[in-house]
Amino acid sequence: MRIITWNINSVRARLHLAEQLIEEAKPDILCLQEIKCTNDQFPAKAFEEAGYPFQAVRGFKAYHGVATLSKFPLSDPYTLMHSTIDDGRHIAANAEIPQAGSVAIDNYYIPAGGDIPDREQNDKFGHKLDFIDAMTNHFTDKKGEDKRILVGDLNIAPLENDVWSHKQVSKVVSHTPIEVEVFTKLQHALPWVDAMRQIIPASEKLYSWWSYRARDWRASNRGRRLDHVWITENLSPKLKAIKVLDHVRDWEKTSDHAPVQADFEL
Repeated sequence: MRIITWNINSVRARLHLAEQLIEEAKPDILCLQEIKCTNDQFPAKAFEEAGYPFQAVRGFKAYHGVATLSKFPLSDPYTLMHSTIDDGRHIAANAEIPQAGSVAIDNYYIPAGGDIPDREQNDKFGHKLDFIDAMTNHFTDKKGEDKRILVGDLNIAPLENDVWSHKQVSKVVSHTPIEVEVFTKLQHALPWVDAMRQIIPASEKLYSWWSYRARDWRASNRGRRLDHVWITENLSPKLKAIKVLDHVRDWEKTSDHAPVQADFEL
């Protein structure tokens, strides 16, 4: 099974890029974040024609929104708010995989958190922390379940080598100590295995996002690892490969995030 997660930054504006990615990488499951459209605006027919008849979508007008597209049947789809703000940041469903059984897929778009890392001065930062706390409580209640995958733009780069400069980014939202602390607590809730770092050692630099502000993003390479794939311990031995498809960041008018691809032998 091949699963790809990608913050596409508007599925309607970049539908042709999603189709190009599908043609090139041929994922069995494609999880998109920041689709920026309501459910009725989502290009469901185009993805069905591309080979993904099974779809679980949680759209939101103009902002946010997530979608899971699958070649395998999806059962029991549901969405969680994780806060008092209903802004389309989660969709879950069970992928029914022949001869392998059911695999739960959680697709998340965690709030970015604004620019000031202080909940008293910045409501968006408080919303981010509360959202992650609610996720932690949710998955603590899921202990003992196997075959679960969490993917998405989680908007936190937790490790020193997940950012271009730990010293310079440690006061920037996405890599602050308080975010790393709540993020680590979330990882331990199930517990989750960081699939990307299972394959690529924490001693190596690893990014999935590069700002649009850099004229030559490859030359500056000031990236952050904001996009993640987490798996339950039962799936850890079945993970065979993982990589950031950073060449997609070179495509014309692409997202500032690159897709992350994970391959499993189920």
